Amino acid sequence: MKIAAAFDHRGVKLREAVLEAIEAAGDTVVDLGTDTDAVRIDYPDKALELGMAIRRGEVDRGVLVCGSGVGASIAASKIPGIRAAICHDGYSAHQGVEHDDMNVLCLGSEIIGAELARDLVQTFLGARFIGGGRYADRLEKVAEFERMSDG
Repeated sequence: MKIAAAFDHRGVKLREAVLEAIEAAGDTVVDLGTDTDAVRIDYPDKALELGMAIRRGEVDRGVLVCGSGVGASIAASKIPGIRAAICHDGYSAHQGVEHDDMNVLCLGSEIIGAELARDLVQTFLGARFIGGGRYADRLEKVAEFERMSDG
């Protein structure tokens, strides 16, 4: 798979661990930056860049890192077709893919360390959507939210 990785200026703390984990899983990294904390990079900008890469079919999934993981998750989930979640435990990292077809893993660099980040990325990348039945039904309900109008 092709996996996009994106970091804001605080998320860059986990950059090496995330990139190493993607490569160790045997996947191709599409590095969307940033690689420094010297300049402020806002998480919504990275969320949009990563989300649009998924929507355009340039990558299959993404890993998005900010300070807490919360802002990244909120921003990415606003993009139609993106199912992003913050995961700081292994169960959520695989179950989110298996049951909810999560396509963006969000991590918080101020919450977890490099070793846990590596484990979570590999768990996320190793999981597959179960599909069918209640899982597909639930995803259709979520997709309906994206089709709702403001009126």
